[in-house]
Amino acid sequence: MSKKKKFYLQENETIDECLQRMSAEGYVPVRRMEQPIFKEEVVNGEKKYIPVGREIIFEGKIKP
Repeated sequence: MSKKKKFYLQENETIDECLQRMSAEGYVPVRRMEQPIFKEEVVNGEKKYIPVGREIIFEGKIKP
């Protein structure tokens, strides 16, 4: 097992369920990150990036 692992919040999964999944695999959360998700649209021949959501990622390390 590696010392650190990233856990991505799945669709239709709560944060608590993700943390339980981490614990079941033997990891404890040490960091929470959020990344925006953009959609590219062409408006009048010009590309525009529109935010459509976010992705939540937890970084975990092995339980001591």
